[in-house]
Amino acid sequence: MHIVSALIAATLALPTAGVPGSPQGPPGTTARPILSAEEAGPYVPENYLGLSGTYAAPVADPWQPRPVRIPHRPDLVVGPHGYATVQEAVDAAYRAGGTARRWIAVKPGTYTGTVFIPAGSPPLTVYGAGRARDVRLEFTIDATVTPAQWAAQVNADGRYAEGDPAWPMYRSCATKTSATAGLCATVVWAQSTDLQLKNLTITNTLLDTVDRGTHQALALRTDADRTQLEGLRLISRQDTLLANADDVDRIARVSVRDTYVEGDTDFVFGRAAAVFTDCTFRLVSSRKPSGGVVFAPNTHPGHPYGFLVTRSRIVADDAYAAAPTGRLGRAWDQGASATGYLPGITPNGQLVIRDSHLGAGFDTAAPWAPAATTARPFSAPIEVGRDLSDVNRNRLWEYANHGPSAA
Repeated sequence: MHIVSALIAATLALPTAGVPGSPQGPPGTTARPILSAEEAGPYVPENYLGLSGTYAAPVADPWQPRPVRIPHRPDLVVGPHGYATVQEAVDAAYRAGGTARRWIAVKPGTYTGTVFIPAGSPPLTVYGAGRARDVRLEFTIDATVTPAQWAAQVNADGRYAEGDPAWPMYRSCATKTSATAGLCATVVWAQSTDLQLKNLTITNTLLDTVDRGTHQALALRTDADRTQLEGLRLISRQDTLLANADDVDRIARVSVRDTYVEGDTDFVFGRAAAVFTDCTFRLVSSRKPSGGVVFAPNTHPGHPYGFLVTRSRIVADDAYAAAPTGRLGRAWDQGASATGYLPGITPNGQLVIRDSHLGAGFDTAAPWAPAATTARPFSAPIEVGRDLSDVNRNRLWEYANHGPSAA
């Protein structure tokens, strides 16, 4: 039996009582399923972050990330009397090599341009030497541009050159044969394990300069295992934060704490096993005045742990509060546009939102939207003994939430 399947399969009873202080009682409806206390038991950070290796043969590998430490004296400094760009400091740390953690302090200011952190970097901590809102990494890039246009925009200042550590990352996007740049359209892109980012504002400044159509514009993309994000402000509109697993066969874990994420369409998405604790997610209407979606996981269909949101706030701006059409999330059926959803083959997004505040502005009867890519209708089981990892059904759940949109 799968190393974690017993945790899910063991629970059969569905008590009808809710959680004190929460209006949510199991089993909910097929449009809004609610977990029982017993069913919610496995959905805790220790399980989401406790497995590594391949999806086919995961291994127990407990990862319990501690708060990111800021040293008294960093190894490298970005800003006055230091490196001019964060990319230069990352390149220097890569070239220094080794296995010891290195700290890069970024002084208050606005740093325009992309930052690529390649695989093979030593463990890095890149942190703002001040309040997050005062240390700003910014760039304007739209996924709808061609790879050639992408290359001209991100390398206008020559920050990527052959022989540089991040050159392979740059070339992988610049030489794409696809019509558009796609998920290369990100401000910060990290492929290194054991990365820590703290006290930074990362903004894709495309924002409201485009229509409400499909304009992916990532602020941050992480691809590797054991990534820690803490005290960040991540701002864009569509696809703000991609918590990814670059190797589609291997588990990548991400821990996000005390972080603010803003957007309007699928603005927290990806394949990683990610835990969001004490975070704020804000749906905005400035570009897309209705039907916005917060989460879009594309979890491997055989893996029971995708996204876990705990002790957090999911809110919307005043326009959504006045006309509550916001959606908490939807599955991302990645790669299935031609075939339609294929049970057990297509990713089947997994997400639990628990012990969190749901502000006004969301559709309380149907908070989950049809899947991205295929428009597969949302439907979850509510029968006694339901299989919470059934590949034929959606895997988006709630437990013990409160606030105006929790009822």
